Amino acid sequence: MLPKVNQMLYYQVASSDEVEATIEYRSRIADEEDGVLHIEYPLSNQAGRAKRLFLGDELSVFFLSDEGVKHFFDSHVIGFKDDGVRLVKIMKPDPERMTKVQRRSFLRVPAELEMAVKMSSHTRFLCHTDDVGGGGISFVCEGKWPLQSEQTLECWLLVPYKNGTIEHVSFHAEIVRVSVLESGRKEVMSKFISITDSERQKIIRFCFEKQLEYRNR
Repeated sequence: MLPKVNQMLYYQVASSDEVEATIEYRSRIADEEDGVLHIEYPLSNQAGRAKRLFLGDELSVFFLSDEGVKHFFDSHVIGFKDDGVRLVKIMKPDPERMTKVQRRSFLRVPAELEMAVKMSSHTRFLCHTDDVGGGGISFVCEGKWPLQSEQTLECWLLVPYKNGTIEHVSFHAEIVRVSVLESGRKEVMSKFISITDSERQKIIRFCFEKQLEYRNR
């Protein structure tokens, strides 16, 4: 079962701000085409305020069937359209990946990106990510670094795009879990605790490009 034109969608937008990430928005489906839904600009259910969306924004969406059942799916903003009113283009859900159970996670994509990490004023090191996403990253580093859960790190990430440009993304992250690999190196999972919207958008754009790359294989 897929959402239809004139049906209402309800969704949350991936954000590093925990309060913002819990706000539920709604939009009416104004039109559709192959693989794409055109939706009106979102309004929050709580305050009725409009929400500006950006290319690559990750959405956790649900709609109600005629029987009142919630159907959940993940989507992304892929563009905009002016048709008398400004519309947002999002990916139409894959029926096989829709669910009746809500997911509360950000999309992450495997990626080996170079990153500099600052633990303290005297301790810095270089490493590579294992995966990246709108909510955080995981990386692998040498085993000698004293990393532990709830520790805060200052990071600088190099993000390459398909057009050849490279962006520098800075943020603060909190370690969620540290695992020691058989090689003796450490795998570190972290979540963003301080990142600007513009910096987050750079990572979202990278994830969006990677996802399209995987789908086109």
